[in-house]
Amino acid sequence: MIEAELIQDTIIVWNIEDGRKLYREGFYGKPLGIPKPKTPDFNAPLILDIIEAVYLVEKGVLVVKKDGEPLNLQELLEYAEANYERFRERYLVYKDLRERGFIVTPGIKFGSDFAVYKLGPGLEHAPFIVQVRSPEDRVSALDIIRSGRLATTVRKHFTIAIPDLRTSRVDYLMFEWWRA
Repeated sequence: MIEAELIQDTIIVWNIEDGRKLYREGFYGKPLGIPKPKTPDFNAPLILDIIEAVYLVEKGVLVVKKDGEPLNLQELLEYAEANYERFRERYLVYKDLRERGFIVTPGIKFGSDFAVYKLGPGLEHAPFIVQVRSPEDRVSALDIIRSGRLATTVRKHFTIAIPDLRTSRVDYLMFEWWRA
């Protein structure tokens, strides 16, 4: 089992070989100080997002320690919910996309929750940007136009993910822009 350490709000895989393995097997995390790794042959610790860490703990691949003590899945979920806005909704979408075989990374630089790849970063540009919305959210025409124009500018498909926490189902609305 791969070990990681929770320090403040950062989860670090200190063992470089373990970090390389996680990156190689699913493009999890980012090597410290390397914004766009071209290969998994980096020589730095791996920084994981909390959502990635929860997924890997749930899969039995990772153990996260805090102050030297392992956190069980429930403790890690409680930490994530307290420190990550709308964690349950975002996690349900993240998990659904991963289970469908996509590579999912934070999408903050695109103004979205996730950037989603078919092959992985460094192998392609992310074809999708995903915003997570709850069924109760109101989405205005201006929101759709603004997000769609951004997605078109960066050559991505704008997608809204709507998770249902009661059923664990996620519905997706994808917008495609074209000229007449």
